[in-house]
Amino acid sequence: MASVKVAVRVRPFNSREASRNATCIIEMEGNSTQITQPGTTKQNTFSFDYSFYSHEKRPDFATQEIVYNKIGKEMLDHAFEGYNVCIFAYGQTGAGKSYSMMGAPDDRGIIPRMCEELFQRIKAAGADMSHSVEVSYMEIYNEKVRDLLNPGSQGNLKVREHPVLGPYVEDLSKLLVSSYSDINRLMDEGNKARTVAATNMNETSSRSHGVFTLVFTQKQAVGTVSAEKVSKISLVDLAGSERADSTGATGARLKEGANINK
Repeated sequence: MASVKVAVRVRPFNSREASRNATCIIEMEGNSTQITQPGTTKQNTFSFDYSFYSHEKRPDFATQEIVYNKIGKEMLDHAFEGYNVCIFAYGQTGAGKSYSMMGAPDDRGIIPRMCEELFQRIKAAGADMSHSVEVSYMEIYNEKVRDLLNPGSQGNLKVREHPVLGPYVEDLSKLLVSSYSDINRLMDEGNKARTVAATNMNETSSRSHGVFTLVFTQKQAVGTVSAEKVSKISLVDLAGSERADSTGATGARLKEGANINK
């Protein structure tokens, strides 16, 4: 099992690209991605663990469900085995990172699908197994950490280093949840509090890195001994890298972009 896997996804044109009669230069077949250099016929081919074609409808079109089944289910399997797992979306602003991770109410992304299946598996577990799930949601905006589940948190939370557990955010809210509906409500609250703004390239550009974390604990009685497995599931939606001249950023937007690109 590889410890790191890389997936790429090509999205449909947005309204700005369609109005300019843009041409898609990306082609995908299996796990290979071909990029045609504009104005030429020269192609460069790259291989990844997964290549998801979501540009236009065709037999190999990658839906949100397909993306989750390929990536999310495997991560959830490892979490139940007791491993820490992480999925993060990286790319240029407007590339579709937030859509792949969070999705829309009628077309959910990796995070809500994973959370729902987590509780489905918990419900199906044996009576000798007990579970607990804690949730935290934070954003990193202009190099400052903010708790998205605590509306009164306006300050900069401190990042500390634990000698055994590693880095952690001091005073970050960790809320115990007992169902998918609890998580869905917290996700909705956190997403509403997250910093977004319009740029020339993206009307709802994420101006911060979002980190949604689940701490998943499993306890099972083995004879007179209680065995415990703790897994940390980190789901990260990074703010998109950008060029100031393309986004038209000035003032606060320009400062945000500089910090995003660091």
